[in-house]
Parts: sequence; structure tokens; C-alpha cells
Amino acid sequence: MYRCAKFIRQYSSTFLSGLTIVAVTVSSIQAQTPAPATTKRSITLSDAVEIFLKQNLQLVAARYDIETAEAEKLTARLRPNPQLTVAVSGLPLNLRGPLIKEQTYDYGISRTIELGGKRNKRIDVAEANSDVARGQFQMTVWQLTNDLKRKFYTVVLNQSLLNLAKENEATFTEIVKHTSELVNAGEISGLDLERVEVEKLKFDTDLANSERDYEVALRDLRFALGGDYRVMDIEVVGTIDYEPYQFSFSQLRDLALAERPDLKAAHLSERAADANIRLQDAQRIPDLTIGPGIEQVPTGTSTFTFGVGIALPVSDRNQGERAKALIQKKQAENQTQLITNQVLSDVDKALVAFDLQKRRVDLYRTGVITKVNDIQNLTEVALKAGESSTLELLDAIRTRRDTLASFYQTLFDYQTSLLDVELATATPLHK
Repeated sequence: MYRCAKFIRQYSSTFLSGLTIVAVTVSSIQAQTPAPATTKRSITLSDAVEIFLKQNLQLVAARYDIETAEAEKLTARLRPNPQLTVAVSGLPLNLRGPLIKEQTYDYGISRTIELGGKRNKRIDVAEANSDVARGQFQMTVWQLTNDLKRKFYTVVLNQSLLNLAKENEATFTEIVKHTSELVNAGEISGLDLERVEVEKLKFDTDLANSERDYEVALRDLRFALGGDYRVMDIEVVGTIDYEPYQFSFSQLRDLALAERPDLKAAHLSERAADANIRLQDAQRIPDLTIGPGIEQVPTGTSTFTFGVGIALPVSDRNQGERAKALIQKKQAENQTQLITNQVLSDVDKALVAFDLQKRRVDLYRTGVITKVNDIQNLTEVALKAGESSTLELLDAIRTRRDTLASFYQTLFDYQTSLLDVELATATPLHK
């Protein structure tokens, strides 16, 4: 029994060897078509964000909205095209009879002159809409970048759990081997060996589950980075270690109200609505059409002509579009108020969740980890003195394993609570 305790103590050394995650090898994915040869690339969180901003396909698609808005600015600057007219008068209705000799040819060119500053107001609307498109793009960047960081830390968490599972599986493999030797030597019963083998099966299952979770999380990250998925062969370097922060509601509130891109986009939408109101007010003013011309009589005298035309706003004074513009303004104001309330709510919830997660981490750091270490050490001493059994030591090791796994999860939850604060304030906290 003493030899068994000595062996178990040797192979069940501390699992908490640090939370720094070293290079993670990514399994090659076979594609139906040959993929280019690649070299694994180690990336940190900042590297992942940099790659993401350059090649994420959702961001590439969102940028097209900005380009479309820029194209609308080109259209807004255009002036109405001039109109050329050519007419002939004096033709006979009956082509079989004698032709009328005095036929008249009219040539004219006319152009519409926009009144009420329509062109400048149209340009203002296009520029305001372009600003809105840029603001909405910043919203997309803000949200997707936060999601990318969550995927990165999910890989880090699962790598931590995978490393822990590998250590446990290796420990119990050696325990089973040595216990078999003790059974063959007749020092312990075969029942103890069977119990240890059953316990090892649990750790083998835990290892398989950890490998699955890690591989899935890594592939989610690769997809989020964008670019060619087949050549996105990466290694992740990061940590979920604890870094304390102190926040106040007023501090986070002011940051959020100043930096949230969705609130900025809402204010820009209000400006665009104001510009559209001014444009629709100008549209009720009729445009002026002027055009000089020449009336040519082949056998007579040619004369110059000049005409001026203007629509009479008797019925259509653009009432419908003006009413729609006013409604859009009210919608934009309501949306701004709604988002302002959402910002304050997000900050409030993020701060409460962060404080709770911080308390959870502190509980582990100030007591629980030390206690599970002590339980395992005392169980080893009791086994050495013949006051405990192998199964009790295995139970202590399993308890320590579960506690460390929960500790890793708590650290991950703390990191995600920080990301919630980032999301609520649109202010990066992770370097």
C-alpha cells in the first residue's frame, strides 16, 4: 500500500502549472481541391484582430455599402442634361397632291435650371447618407471585432482544458500500469485495479471531449479571420490569466455615450433626415426651362426663337415627400433615444456582470485552489499511514481536476465579462 501511495503521489503532481497558452498546432484540413502549401503562423489576440480587419469577408461586404454611398454623391452632383429638338412644319397631309413649298424647319436646344438650391441640397443629402453608411460600417466592425475576441478566448480556454485533460490521462495511464504491477505482486487486490481502470475511462472520455471542443473552437476562429480558409493554418498564443480592473458606472457611461458607433450612427441619421427635409422643401419650387432656337424657312427668312417654361405648382407641391421626410426625422429622433437607453442599459448590465465575475475569480484565488491542493496532499499522507484508500486519493485527484476546470471556466467568464464592457462602451480594454 505504501508503494502504491508513493507512486500515485509521484504521478499526480500539481495540475496548475500556469495559464499561459503556448503554440497550438492546427490540424490540416483536406479539401476537395489541392490547397497551396502553407506554413503555420503564430498569432496573438492583436494579430488576430489585425488579420480580421484586413480580410474578413463580412467586413469586405460591409465596405461596399460605403462605396455605394460614395457613388450616390457622384449622382447628386450631376446637373440636368440639355435637350435638343428638331422639327419640321408645313408638310402636306396628302402626299399625292402638290407639296407645300413653304416648309419650316425648327432647331432648338433647351435646358432645365434647378431653382431653390436643389443641387446643393441634394449633395448635402448624399454626403449625409455617406456618413451614415460609414457609421453603420463602424457598427459592424465594432460588433464583429468583439465576436472575434470571444472566439479567440474560447480557443484559449479549450486549450487550457485540453492540457489539463492530457495531464490527467497521462497520470492515470501510469497509475493503471503500476497498479497492475502491484496486483501481479500480490500486494493489492484486483478490485482496486478494476476501480482504477474505470476511473481512467472517465479521464479518457474527458480528453476526447476536450480535443473535440478545442478543434471546433479553432476552426470557428479560422473562419472568423476570413480570407482563404484552406490556407488559414495558425497557432494561437494567448492567456486567460486574471488581470484586475476597476470601473465605475459614470466612467463607463460617459465612454459609451461618447464612443458607441450605433449611437453615432443614430445622430448621423438625424442629420441625414434634416438634410432630406431641406431637399424636399426645395423640390416644391418648380424648375425653369429655357431654350433658344432657330426657325428656318428655306425660301424665306430664318428667325431666332427663345422660350421659357415653368411648371405651375397648382396641385403637386411635393406634399407627400415632404411629409415622409418629416416622419423620417421623427423616426430618427426616436431611434436615437432608443439607442441611448440601450447604451445605458448595456453599461449597467455589463458592469454588474463584471463585478460578479470578478468576485468569482477572487473566491478561487483566495481559497478554493489552496483547499483542493491540501485535500489531495492530506489524502496522500493518510494513504501512506494506512488511514485512506487508493480510491479516496483518486477521488481527491478528480475533485482537483474538476475544480481547476471550473477555475479555467471562471477565468474565461471573467474575460468575456470584460468583452461585454468593451462592447457596451466601444472602448478596447485588451491590448
